[in-house]
Amino acid sequence: MTPSHIELDYLGIHPKKEVSWNQTNAPLVEQAVINHECSLSQSGAVIVETGVHTGRSPKDKFIVNNGMRDDLEIAWGAVNKAISPEHYERLYRKTLDHLENRPLYVQDVKVGNHPVYKRTLRIITEKAWAALFARDLLIPHSFEPGQLPEFTVLHAPTLQADPQTDGTASGTFIVLNFAKKIVLIGGTSYAGEIKKSVFSVMNRILPSENVLPMHCSANTGKDRGDTALYFGLSGTGKTTLSSSPDRNLIGDDEHGWGEDGVFNFEGGCYAKTINLKQELEPMIWEASQRFGSVLENVGFDEFTRKIDFDDGSKTENTRAAYPLQYIKGHVENGRGSHPENIFFLSADAFGVLPPISLLTNEQSIYYFLLGYTAKLAGTEKGLGKDPEATFSTCFGEPFLPLLPTVYADLLMKKILHYKPRVWLINTGWSGGPYGIGSRIKLPYSRAMIKAALKMNISEAAFHIDPTFGLKIPDHIEGVPDQILDPINTWSDKNNYQLVAKTLILKMQERMKTFSETLSPEILKCGPKTN
Repeated sequence: MTPSHIELDYLGIHPKKEVSWNQTNAPLVEQAVINHECSLSQSGAVIVETGVHTGRSPKDKFIVNNGMRDDLEIAWGAVNKAISPEHYERLYRKTLDHLENRPLYVQDVKVGNHPVYKRTLRIITEKAWAALFARDLLIPHSFEPGQLPEFTVLHAPTLQADPQTDGTASGTFIVLNFAKKIVLIGGTSYAGEIKKSVFSVMNRILPSENVLPMHCSANTGKDRGDTALYFGLSGTGKTTLSSSPDRNLIGDDEHGWGEDGVFNFEGGCYAKTINLKQELEPMIWEASQRFGSVLENVGFDEFTRKIDFDDGSKTENTRAAYPLQYIKGHVENGRGSHPENIFFLSADAFGVLPPISLLTNEQSIYYFLLGYTAKLAGTEKGLGKDPEATFSTCFGEPFLPLLPTVYADLLMKKILHYKPRVWLINTGWSGGPYGIGSRIKLPYSRAMIKAALKMNISEAAFHIDPTFGLKIPDHIEGVPDQILDPINTWSDKNNYQLVAKTLILKMQERMKTFSETLSPEILKCGPKTN
């Protein structure tokens, strides 16, 4: 039975136009074309342009401070900016008024492939393609008659806020109200805001259930069923390195680690596609172009509708959203065992980190909290063409409502209990910084990870890097020995030391944030300058 308008009464919304409930991919694609929301590729993928917002807008994200006891747990500050209940109510009413006068598309989904830790969610949007995106990325779920979702996302991309009266920073707003269990999104068509708002919700509620929410991809071995995790920010290789033909993909971006193993939050992938090559990433290439996939800001030929993944004229942050079932060999139940290997992926724009190193338990927490990488062009509004060195705590700071040490303490408990090997992987530059050196070749990164997963690196075949104090393997099959120790790839060894010292000082300055909350054992395991 098709739900009626009455099913939205809990929100106080009274739609004046048609409401389309839980439409599947084909009618959503059809509606997106009829509404002139998109173009259709020659293979049936939906191609959309998101306008001025081609990435996230972190300065426009807010959490409602309702003055309740639970709000004391929020790590308020530059990342988790507070907005008043009064401003929220004004924006909420404005969003309802806006949506009431438009055809609406509703998708009922769940977040979390787990019988205990899952959460139900309803997404209400004015755009058919955004509903398709939600259906591709999350997990379609049938509610019982009269059942209310645990959280609701109101998505109004064509609505602009008024900063003077609504308490926002601009016309764009992403507002999370944990007490009301409502998310408001307006003034931006970039669909990643839906995905990451949902991730923020899971980061808020799961730690109290002894579940570590993680910004990572995950896969399992086809032979042993061993689970591996790949932490990293956008563009560091989570999707690419976990979508491997010799392993089964659990998910490409967001997972939870509970007492019975790892589970995916999502039902799809959100892959970065700029310069995507069929020969290097065949699984992502094929999935991105299938019927019902959503391509954001990807170039194409107007006549043939052939996709051009090399076209970065709109943004370097071109994206493809597609269901996990488009990946051959994916893990159907979205779950895996406790991980045997964990990889921290850092795109080192300085070109001084080794391409692979094995971390101690204390170093694991240090680099987890450090979250060093480079923001790559286009992943956020305001970034230019060059990568920007940055530190994002837990490899996902913009999405962490709680204190970072809450997540770090959970990770340490699980490392001590389940004893995975933890690796730091540099997917960035070698032989010099960005602009001088070259990016480490993808086949080399794959070979290093393959050796780690198959435990083909003898514990005796490591040496300690004197610059960073990291444990580096002496040899990995398929990788030139020279690049394993980064100083060997620099023609000017003195310049390497100078650049490395610059990065180390940045690391030390960043970790001062945790000087009063971390144990001395963790703080002292970081790199030191002479």
